[in-house]
Amino acid sequence: MVQRWFLGPGVQRKQIREGRVRGALFIPPGEGPFPGIIDLFGSTGGLVEFRASLLATHGFAVLALAYFAYEDLPDKLLELDLEYFEEAANFLLAHPKIQRPGIGVISASKGAEIELAMACYLKQVVATVCISGSNAILEIPLRYRDLLVTPMHFDWECIQIHVSGTVRLRSGNRDSRNEMNQQSVLPVEKAQGCILFIVGEKDECLNSQACAEQAMDQLKSHGRSSGKMLVYPGAGHLREPPYAPLCFASWSPALPRPVLWGGDPVAHAAAQEHSWGEIQKFFRQHFSGTGSKL
Repeated sequence: MVQRWFLGPGVQRKQIREGRVRGALFIPPGEGPFPGIIDLFGSTGGLVEFRASLLATHGFAVLALAYFAYEDLPDKLLELDLEYFEEAANFLLAHPKIQRPGIGVISASKGAEIELAMACYLKQVVATVCISGSNAILEIPLRYRDLLVTPMHFDWECIQIHVSGTVRLRSGNRDSRNEMNQQSVLPVEKAQGCILFIVGEKDECLNSQACAEQAMDQLKSHGRSSGKMLVYPGAGHLREPPYAPLCFASWSPALPRPVLWGGDPVAHAAAQEHSWGEIQKFFRQHFSGTGSKL
């Protein structure tokens, strides 16, 4: 799956095939250096570019990164190889128009789970925006060098079918606070940078609010004040930039039925508009004073 959006004035787009890294890099107009951000999407795979393109119009250099179901990458996501994402981070930092020493990451859903792992284990990540994500590894194991994080699995017997015929995955979520599941919980207290959690109260795919609350509790219990959480009443799981329509449910390649994402149209739209401004503000705050051209 490849999705593209328009390029803003002066923004340059370059297709990326460096080592294993596959994606598209968007560079704002000007000499730079610019804050570098990796943009990931969720379990649909492919290369999704529209958010990266939009962020580039606001002065960020953004790598829209594919990690499966694209070109010569694996067709299916059977394991999360964090070294691939580390390679992408190093590639971005080596670019002459990217400011150093660190990068930001933004993602939603499965991608937010991956980027939270990046924040925990990769020193290159200094600012992370997690949208509707889990604080634990779900369904697919995560590997990084000699480390293997085993996943929690959905309780498929508890999965509910909505009146619309869609699958309500939230009902099958395991409790990441349960002692039996601690091997899957990410050590957010090890993150060297700051993390912004963005969640909706009507997320029907994942109890992302509970996940973010646990992550915030982990940070506080270790004396860390590097986390912030934005909770939006009425907002669902799929959070896009402003003025994108609510996607209440859609087909997922991994399931035989459409997945229920949730959200009230008016409240969700308001959440998308407000959170978009907060995302930019967060990145500007954490890249300010480091030589960026914002």
